[in-house]
Amino acid sequence: MATSNHITKVAIVGAGGNIGSFITESLLKISKHTITAITRVDSQTKLPEGVISKKVDYNKPETLVEALKGQDALVITLSGHTPKDTDMKLISAAGEAGVPWILPNEWSPDTANEAMVKDVFVFQSKVATRKAIADLGKSSYIAVSTGFWYEWSLAIPAGFGIDFTNRAVTLFDEGETKISTSTWPQAGRAIAALLSLPIKPEGSNKEACLENLKNKVVYVNSFTVSQKDMLESALRVTGTKEDDWTIAKEPSQERYSSGIKEIQEGKRIGFAKMMYTRVFYPDGCGDFEHNKGTINSLLDLPKENIDEATKAAIERSKISPWGTSHK
Repeated sequence: MATSNHITKVAIVGAGGNIGSFITESLLKISKHTITAITRVDSQTKLPEGVISKKVDYNKPETLVEALKGQDALVITLSGHTPKDTDMKLISAAGEAGVPWILPNEWSPDTANEAMVKDVFVFQSKVATRKAIADLGKSSYIAVSTGFWYEWSLAIPAGFGIDFTNRAVTLFDEGETKISTSTWPQAGRAIAALLSLPIKPEGSNKEACLENLKNKVVYVNSFTVSQKDMLESALRVTGTKEDDWTIAKEPSQERYSSGIKEIQEGKRIGFAKMMYTRVFYPDGCGDFEHNKGTINSLLDLPKENIDEATKAAIERSKISPWGTSHK
């Protein structure tokens, strides 16, 4: 278990995935924790040097419990394609193994915003997971809300509305609604810093401890920007002018509704349109930095350069993150 007042042993589910790999790298970099990757028995994921691997069978709960014994914290990073009951199996096993802290599979816009969660049904599982941990009462959670991944989402034309391949932009409403968003490196730094906080207060800063964040949704971000801010960054990075792009506008509520209709018709693009557009509603749901506040300063996170993140998005857009080549 935790040595004195600090977490020393961290188990990560999904250590080889997009966000999981950045969290793992950041934890390795600070060299304060023993890191165990929880992987499926048939996983071929290559893990970084210094990471302990424990294979589990999700159909055999005892293997999960055994893998989690002695861990101080469980970090869950799972893709949307993971079987729906996986989170609950992990939470139950963590409770049985005596894991005191869980960082659930949050990594999303503000799922403490009830109106948005009602409209974006996929976020409802985040709320259910937090409730399950609290109801079980054996572990405490800290749910880290990051907003959408910047370099992933900007690469999807139906996501942030910018199509680099065709130099076309669809602004939702006027394109001026700001949302809080994070890069993968910033999220990795945030989790490494969070898990390095003392469990109970030390020194003069009584805020800087895990107990103060216990069973809460907390917020971190890279920047809070509008589509127009993103487009301006794209223009700088590509050396183009607005005249080089085709720019259209679409009311956000109409776009959300058309996304719902496309989902019902079995069109995959409808899911992206529904989910992303709802966060750009002018009700403030996407801007948690100003409406809820972040723990960036508590974690001493750096200010990032949006143009560097936009460059990464442009590279990703050359091979669509949804698996379709644009070349």
